[in-house]
Amino acid sequence: MQGRATAPAAGTVLNALATGVGSAFAIDADTTATVTLDADADGDASVTGTVADAPDADTALVERCVELAVDRWGGDAEVDPATVGGEVHTESDVPMAAGLKSSSAAANATVLATASALDADPDPLDACRLGVQAARDAGVTVTGAFDDASASMLGGLTRTDNTADELLAHDDVDWSVLVWTPPERAYSADADVSRCEHVAPMAGLVDELAAAGEYGRAMTVNGLAFTAALDFDPAPIVDALPDATGASLSGTGPSYVAVFDPEDDADDRDRVEARWRERDGDVWTTTTRSDGARIL
Repeated sequence: MQGRATAPAAGTVLNALATGVGSAFAIDADTTATVTLDADADGDASVTGTVADAPDADTALVERCVELAVDRWGGDAEVDPATVGGEVHTESDVPMAAGLKSSSAAANATVLATASALDADPDPLDACRLGVQAARDAGVTVTGAFDDASASMLGGLTRTDNTADELLAHDDVDWSVLVWTPPERAYSADADVSRCEHVAPMAGLVDELAAAGEYGRAMTVNGLAFTAALDFDPAPIVDALPDATGASLSGTGPSYVAVFDPEDDADDRDRVEARWRERDGDVWTTTTRSDGARIL
């Protein structure tokens, strides 16, 4: 039994670490998962994960996604979850530990690939919540990252209450996106939550702006608040402000994202890109995605 699925990465509008409410938007960079199940593994009913081009990567999240998905849909496929073993392999355009929701994309792709292997057709939000639970079980997230996961699963922009895994809003956005990823990496589970909670009043303001559809302004306020809380440099955001619709630290960093309305001056992104290319690391361009995760 085999299944394949893919899910996009995402950028941040509102970091959920301060209040539990977050917002994110899907971008056109994918993670693909291939899941192969053995329904008669018996004594070797375990799941092994591998990541393309990263032999030492931690695969606990995707392995847990397979286990939970088999528990959820194995009965419908008339297999005993206790005897199911398998393999999950992921490959990605998204740099890991860069704040671009690589874990959420991998979880979504793996859950859907496992569902496909079992001939299941899950509700997207149910599948998303399963991946969020796997992320909590694997210890790779503080809030559960339902904002990031829902944007990746559904596409577009989502606003969520991560304390209840509740979708508060889902909107379509059409932006050109610029990403700068420095050489260093940062892990969400290592973020200083108590320090982030100090900027809760600013996070509340960001949420008000996002709820009113002022996504660009929301991003920028979020970025300035959370670069301070997480000890990152606000200068890349300031560099983007004359030309971008919005700019922010993405997630818990270290990547920064800037977005541009398509009707604005086409040179706006080029000017920000030129400034960001003066910094070490990778600068790349993409777009928002209105479609989300899907079975292949």
